Amino acid sequence: MRDVLPVLGRWYAAGVPFGLATVVQVSRSAPRDPGAAMAVSPDEEVVGSVSGGCVEGAVFELAREVAADGEARLETFGYSDEDAFAVGLTCGGEITLLVRAVTAERDPGFGAVADSVAAGQPVTVATVTDGPAPRGAALAVWPDRALGTLGASGLDAAVTADARGELALGATGLRHYGPEGQRREDSVSVFLQSFAPPPRMLVFGAIDYAAAVARIGDFLGYRVTVCDARPVFATPRRFPEGVEVVAEWPHRYLRDTTTDERTVICVLTHDPKFDVPLLTEALRRPAAYIGAMGSRRTHADRSERLAEAGLTERELSRLRSPVGLDLGARTPEEVAVSVAAEIVALRWGGTGAPLTATEGAVHPYRSS
Repeated sequence: MRDVLPVLGRWYAAGVPFGLATVVQVSRSAPRDPGAAMAVSPDEEVVGSVSGGCVEGAVFELAREVAADGEARLETFGYSDEDAFAVGLTCGGEITLLVRAVTAERDPGFGAVADSVAAGQPVTVATVTDGPAPRGAALAVWPDRALGTLGASGLDAAVTADARGELALGATGLRHYGPEGQRREDSVSVFLQSFAPPPRMLVFGAIDYAAAVARIGDFLGYRVTVCDARPVFATPRRFPEGVEVVAEWPHRYLRDTTTDERTVICVLTHDPKFDVPLLTEALRRPAAYIGAMGSRRTHADRSERLAEAGLTERELSRLRSPVGLDLGARTPEEVAVSVAAEIVALRWGGTGAPLTATEGAVHPYRSS
């Protein structure tokens, strides 16, 4: 949804009604996670994807119908054993979609949501999917305000409270309530989709490898900052547009920078005078991934220096070094792919092994 919101925001601002299909539930080997979205405009322009191509044709027709009649629908698509070419997921999974019409009258908060996401401001969108409440009704919730209604004041109050809790975690998923928001009932299903600000990637060392890592980090949706103590290397023209470049001693910059459990830290300086104070700071703060470039000999020397600096075995165990997965990478771009592969594998619990050597679902659903 985050990827297609810029286009949807323009449609909405221009008063163009459109049909919006959103994945609200998946099972088994589904190709897309909850929150994936596809939209169809009246002139049949399509943005987004809900299944990687398996059911897009059927969803296109469904979104057109919903945009025309305004009646929201809940549809489930799964694999057809009788005919693998029938409308269904040939991967063997199952997805449930909420398809609704979006207009200023039906969803007064949509434009503000698009603006907030573009500005990196946190917001959660709650949408009724099933039960004795208006299907497709939407409520946008920010930390300090809410806009829209799900049809009942009690339901709005309960969902608003939960939406703010989900927003703090950056979580997305279904919640269940009674018609007036009763928490011990489950007759009303509400899909909560959180748009937390993009996670940060901090790259230290303004070398060629850093430019490649910054490029792939930006591609993966991170807000990327490159930091180096040497102003001659820390120049914006050496890095992709949109990447922040800072000339500062790495450990000082990190000390004054907020990180959280989604932050990725890549240390590519492989120079002890930078590495040791920087990693001493990094390994004692929240982060999803901390990787450092260097040979095994460099890693051994670095670990010894960090231990002498007072880091514990538990803190040292967080360090991914040498950085990246074993892909046989040589060029900066190949090394960046190796680093990105390790970040993705660590995030989702992947093994890093070839899929031909594994068994079970190719796309098992795991909450991030």
